[in-house]
Amino acid sequence: MAILQRPADNAVPSSSPAFGTPLHPVAATQQQRPPPPPAFKPAVSTILPILLPPPTLRPLAFRTFTKKHNLTLNSSALQALATFIGRHCGSGWREEGTGEKVLEETAKLWKAEAGGVIVEDGSKLKGILKTLEGSMSGGRIGAARTGNKLSRDSSFAFGNDSAVDLSDDLTTRPSLESRHDSFGMSKLQVEEEDEREEASNDPRSWLKVLSAFEQPRYTYDMDKRHFVQLSKKPSLFPPPSHKTALFRERYNIIQQRLLRNEAFQAPSFSSKATALSKTDSTTAQQFYKITPIANLLGRGGTSHLLLGMLVIAPTGTLALNDPSGSISLDLQHAQPLQGEDSAYFCPGMIVLVDGVYEEDWAGAGSSGLGSTGGVGGTVGGRFLGFNIGGPPVEKRNASLGVSLGTTDVGGGFGWTDFLGLGSERAIGARMRRLEQKLLDPGNEHVSVTRRKMVVMSEVTLDQPATLSALRKVCEQYAAAEEPPMSIVLTGNFCSYASMAGAGTGSIEYKEIFNELAAVLADFPSLLRTSTWVFVPGDNDPWVSAFSAGASAAVPRAGVPDIFTSRIKRAFATAKAELGVAMKDGLDGEAVWTSNPAKLSLFGPGHEVMVFRDDIAGRLRRNAVRIGQAAKQRDDPEAAVDGTAQEDEDVTMSGALPTTEQEIPEPDTQMTDAMTTQPLPAANDAYATAQAKKVILSLLPQSTLSPFPLATRPVHWDYAGALSLYPLPHTLILADAESAPFAMTFEGCHVINPGRLVSGSGRRKKVQWCEYDYWTKRGTVMESFVG
Repeated sequence: MAILQRPADNAVPSSSPAFGTPLHPVAATQQQRPPPPPAFKPAVSTILPILLPPPTLRPLAFRTFTKKHNLTLNSSALQALATFIGRHCGSGWREEGTGEKVLEETAKLWKAEAGGVIVEDGSKLKGILKTLEGSMSGGRIGAARTGNKLSRDSSFAFGNDSAVDLSDDLTTRPSLESRHDSFGMSKLQVEEEDEREEASNDPRSWLKVLSAFEQPRYTYDMDKRHFVQLSKKPSLFPPPSHKTALFRERYNIIQQRLLRNEAFQAPSFSSKATALSKTDSTTAQQFYKITPIANLLGRGGTSHLLLGMLVIAPTGTLALNDPSGSISLDLQHAQPLQGEDSAYFCPGMIVLVDGVYEEDWAGAGSSGLGSTGGVGGTVGGRFLGFNIGGPPVEKRNASLGVSLGTTDVGGGFGWTDFLGLGSERAIGARMRRLEQKLLDPGNEHVSVTRRKMVVMSEVTLDQPATLSALRKVCEQYAAAEEPPMSIVLTGNFCSYASMAGAGTGSIEYKEIFNELAAVLADFPSLLRTSTWVFVPGDNDPWVSAFSAGASAAVPRAGVPDIFTSRIKRAFATAKAELGVAMKDGLDGEAVWTSNPAKLSLFGPGHEVMVFRDDIAGRLRRNAVRIGQAAKQRDDPEAAVDGTAQEDEDVTMSGALPTTEQEIPEPDTQMTDAMTTQPLPAANDAYATAQAKKVILSLLPQSTLSPFPLATRPVHWDYAGALSLYPLPHTLILADAESAPFAMTFEGCHVINPGRLVSGSGRRKKVQWCEYDYWTKRGTVMESFVG
């Protein structure tokens, strides 16, 4: 029997298709067969729209948006989704599961668009539904039709112009979380691991240095309870309203962090608020309730817990401010929560104060500011504080809502791209797998030295001993099997303020970098394979030209290029000596970045913040005295002599304990640094106590500058670059006036390399820090030169 031959795909079509002229004659034996199906038969079934009431869809929407994606759906958005599902999914929206898939894709795309926690019916939701409408086929989500591709031209702002596949095939469709063209992942050039085999042996290809002026700017929206990216271009001369917004932003971030703490969440079966005390153990379900300052009016003689900012009132007395008002503060009987002499409390810091409100107080400052009533004004009377402490510190994983081992925290801000390199929820898991592949000790391609970062602070190049110390450190790492991944040098690069009439002009300042280039030229292996990061200090130009070495406004730009041309030439010469370029373009480079700056390795998987500032001395100079009356009552002789007993048992806790039995976990405790050479016992104990005090004072404030603008100037529009929320994995506090240390608190490893060269005489001590990218821990190193 003859078989009907199918025409080839590239065959010439019939010249008269409208009249049914066949391309090939039909065999006679095939004329009795049934006719073929019509050529224009619709491939999908027709969907009959229905009127879907919003209350019918509410249980499914609640399970999808709230339980699964931590989103809240308002009534107008629910009405829009019910109309869309009823029109495009028909009566089978529940039985066939098409309605649930529409809700699932809508929630994912809402997060991809950096939408808030509350899903509202607006242009963003309408754009999402319009895109899904172009992808609906037979009541199901299929491939998008031509002309309705999901691209940057549509309402979504993804990482590149490629469309997002909304195919229903779950075995072949990649999820939005794993695509490299979403959530800013194109900036990291994230690709499949088998496509990056040529660069898989060097983790330095994933190292990014982020200047403070290049980082994304976010503000916390109190209404949406989420971070919103600012699209307006920042300015060095912003309007005055941005000054108040700077402090309001700090307060809002700390308040939302505090209210998410379990100690401040009221149990469902009890509404009794307890006092802020570490020894009260009346019930196992205690919680703390914050009272706004304006609510103290008419409640004299009652105990309250206040959250506010310490300020110096116009009358010269200490006061506490919050968005609702201000009140005079008396801390003569106050005791720190973490223990005696455990933290500094300076004006500008946001603190928790537990005490009693005295409404009819007639002391100085009680009625010296005019009107003393109303929201935003000064409340009459005073607040007598008995306990004071910083807000509890929130771990990075809790802030981002990522899993802690086998426990899924949920919530948080994991979809927010704080670095502009991709969010934690989008690429975090993938970056951690890549980090384990490239930095795991079992990887034979990466040596132990290659996983290191060398940090040196106070590199005063105009001192001959500094150049000798720098040469000694470079000799140690140049002789290693492989050079370190990165080397960080922080200022001041000059002992005196340059171009400020102190004898160091522009010519002299350029000469000290020429001398540095001569030293680095002797180590071409370090220049070819390491990333050198230079962070300026207060004595470096151009800020020092008008600040004369005083505290300059932060963040501040890097050293100008006019002074660094010789060092760049040294890097180019080291590459030319090799004869060929390094593989994959991974040549060594010198990065002149801002102060502060961030180093990102594997995107959000590893964040290191570097800040050059003598912050310990500033904390000591501005700290207020508390508990004078309590000390005089307990030990009159010590109060007269002006001395206080030292409390050697310093409790380091990031949360406010509710009972005596709540002991911090070992990983939340301060761990002392491992030093290559032990220091004397007395000096070591004092340095450790001071380091703990600085860390307990700084990290709870979620900022690198918890001071008034008169004490530490800050560029208002760039204050987000100083934020410590969420906590970085590692914080490098380059404080030349403090002893070196390396400690961990609430998962954040804090390092201070100290001064590079210290001591007097011919034999000087050289100190620096060696940081391991894999273990995320630093070690204080010491040597001698002279």
